[in-house]
Amino acid sequence: MKTRVSILFVVAWAWAGSGPALAQSSTSPPPKKTHTVCEDVVVQDQPKDKHQIAGMAIGGVAGGLLGNQVGGGKGKTIATVAGAAGGAYAGKKVQENQQSKNTHVERRCREVPN
Repeated sequence: MKTRVSILFVVAWAWAGSGPALAQSSTSPPPKKTHTVCEDVVVQDQPKDKHQIAGMAIGGVAGGLLGNQVGGGKGKTIATVAGAAGGAYAGKKVQENQQSKNTHVERRCREVPN
C-alpha cells in the first residue's frame, strides 16, 4: 500500500510541476514598435434641422407680409406669393449659412509604425 501511495505522490508531483513550465514555454510575438500620432481636426456638427424648414417658414411668412404691402388687386396677390417664395428661399439660405458655422475641434490619435 505504501508503494502505491508513493507512486501516486510522485506522479502527482511530476504532473503539478509540469503545468507552469508549459505555460512559461509558450512564446508570444515580439511587441511591434509604434508611436502615437495625434492631430486636431475641425468637425462639422450635424444640424438638427437639416432641411432648413424653420428658416424657410420664417422667411416665407416675412416675405409674404412684405409682398402684401405692395400693389393692389391681382398685383398684390402676385407680390404676396413672390414675397413668400423669395422669403422662403432667403430664409433657407440664411439658416444653411448659420448651420455651416457650427463646428468643433476633436483630437484624434492613432498608432503608426516607426
